[in-house]
Amino acid sequence: MRVFSPAKVNLHLEVLEKRADGYHEIQSLMAPIGLFDEMEILPGGRGIRLFTEGETIPGGPENLAWRAAQLFCRETAVPDNLEIRIKKRIPVAAGLGGGSGNAAAVLLTLNDLSPKRLDPDSLLVLGSRLGADVPFFLFQRPALARGKGEILTAVRMPEGLFFLLLVPPFRISTPWAYESFDRLTGGKRKEATLLKNRYVTWGELLPVLKNDLEIPALSRYPEIGRKKEELLRLGARGALMSGSGPVTFGLFPSEEEAETAGKKLDLPEGWKFMLARGI
Repeated sequence: MRVFSPAKVNLHLEVLEKRADGYHEIQSLMAPIGLFDEMEILPGGRGIRLFTEGETIPGGPENLAWRAAQLFCRETAVPDNLEIRIKKRIPVAAGLGGGSGNAAAVLLTLNDLSPKRLDPDSLLVLGSRLGADVPFFLFQRPALARGKGEILTAVRMPEGLFFLLLVPPFRISTPWAYESFDRLTGGKRKEATLLKNRYVTWGELLPVLKNDLEIPALSRYPEIGRKKEELLRLGARGALMSGSGPVTFGLFPSEEEAETAGKKLDLPEGWKFMLARGI
């Protein structure tokens, strides 16, 4: 079965207290975007085999999609005989959730194919065991995420959001981002912003654009901040780093405006831009 696994952006990300399990409590507005990895999930053969094309990613148990297949098969007691092929288009370790989206795509596909289907809540529990962003990709729509990311509420977003994504040649480790945030802020936490489940106009959405993980990212890579400023000068309604970074996006009301801005970017060597629409 061929499936397309989307990326996501964080339009708001607050890092709250650290939990006993090592994760942090968060509050985040998340939206899927039309940038996809192409996947094929084929039952048969012996064991779980995973092959990738594009950016270099692990091909065995270190890969989240592989672990998703193993977990689903163990939980449902079905044979773990399948092949997974991933054609990577989503930048890796970039704050776009590509690996988590791949894992969710495996869970959803295997659940569709399985004679022992899980209900949506049970599938979300499995996803939460794999990673903080996996439940969002199982939810399959814009959401307000709380807890470590597994408590999800559907959110209405403005129609016609277009994203101009700036992709630098370096990666940021998610554990490093959170550990550095704790160190730089001294572990101090304030009350979470009161967010709602409806942001249908630019006037409602733009004031809540925020990402706490920009604090460590910009301390190491100040060029991220400079690129945010450039996006705003080129007409973006708002600009923000997504997730733990380093991809930074500008928000535009039309594809034409986003594409025009992309052509005017002054990108250092190794940087590239990508366009995507909110879905």
